[in-house]
Amino acid sequence: MKISSKLHYLSLLLVIFFVSCNRKNDEQVTPSFQYLVESTQLGEFDANSIKARYANDPTISPFLAILPLNTVRVYRIVYKTTDVSGNEINASGALIFPAENKPYALISYQHGTIIAESEAPSNYQPNSEAYDAGTLLSGVGYVVAMPDYIGYGSSKDLEHPYEHAASLASTSRDMIRAAREFCSANGVTLNNQLFLTGYSEGGYATMALHKLLEEQHRDEFTVTASAPGAGAYNKTGFAQDVVSRNENLEFINAYLWVLDTYNKVYGLNRPFSAFVNEPYATQLTNAAPTIGIQTIVPQNPQVLFMQSFLDGIKNGTDTELLNALKDNDIYNWTPQAPIRMFHGTADNFVPFFNSQNALDAMRANGVSQVELVPINGGNHFTSIASFTLGVFEYFGSFAQ
Repeated sequence: MKISSKLHYLSLLLVIFFVSCNRKNDEQVTPSFQYLVESTQLGEFDANSIKARYANDPTISPFLAILPLNTVRVYRIVYKTTDVSGNEINASGALIFPAENKPYALISYQHGTIIAESEAPSNYQPNSEAYDAGTLLSGVGYVVAMPDYIGYGSSKDLEHPYEHAASLASTSRDMIRAAREFCSANGVTLNNQLFLTGYSEGGYATMALHKLLEEQHRDEFTVTASAPGAGAYNKTGFAQDVVSRNENLEFINAYLWVLDTYNKVYGLNRPFSAFVNEPYATQLTNAAPTIGIQTIVPQNPQVLFMQSFLDGIKNGTDTELLNALKDNDIYNWTPQAPIRMFHGTADNFVPFFNSQNALDAMRANGVSQVELVPINGGNHFTSIASFTLGVFEYFGSFAQ
């Protein structure tokens, strides 16, 4: 019996040994990650192909002519995060890094407003920020993590919580975590620097992310510097400005999108008829689902919105909505890491005062390492090239 038992256990050990050897030879054992779910390589691009993307850009092309660029690799990563209600979901993003193996700083790059799924970073299409600015930053010598946000990529079946500070920040934070896990498992070496940047909604998301990391995660993240561009940091002031205007506002659909998001996220759950005059309320209610609000409506807020809604914002009686706006104000806080904001002085989408208010509030709070670079005469779109070059210069000043 004893000999039989020993032979049995010996046979069992041999089976385990050979199975283990076969797995090591034939299968790639996937490490256990807390955030990273999966990764897929989308491509590899050399310096010439990156420069070709900017061949017709008179602002950036001369800069690239004298700048050596790295070959970069692009991956789509899926990772765990939470939705606006705190439920665990999968989100996605693009991770772009130089092919040469040496230590690099990590940039969390938050994209701007998009109304087409194809523009999400993880789809890496020619019309996306990931394809252009994200790749360019990586080519200069950074690992660039670009979250899709909730509502795009692997979470495209959910509504995008447009300009919602908390979820923009948390999904971006978890993207950084997943990017770190990917880099650790794939031999991509990170140094100890973490930069944050983004423009438009990405500028707002960048400020929200910076605030979240410093106020709640100082033991896990140390921000080196952030460079938000043209973000709507003062939501309360912005809303009060919109309702006071008696003129056509070209981007009023985007403002409606913010209103619709806060109405849902904060549980106000009012019908469009509580905000918008007829027949536009019915048209918005019956519109087919889209990313954002794409129904054609009057651009003058005095024509579009109910007078009761306008008055509630102006005189402060709509406390539910004003509290939601206040919860998304991210201009008045005390950052520890340096911030350099960029904003076009003629921005007709996100008014310049958003950045000026942030600068004034932070300086009043005793912050010395905060700057605002006004892009003189620039609107929301003509300022992008100057913003991009400004980010290169600013982050480069921290080079190790």
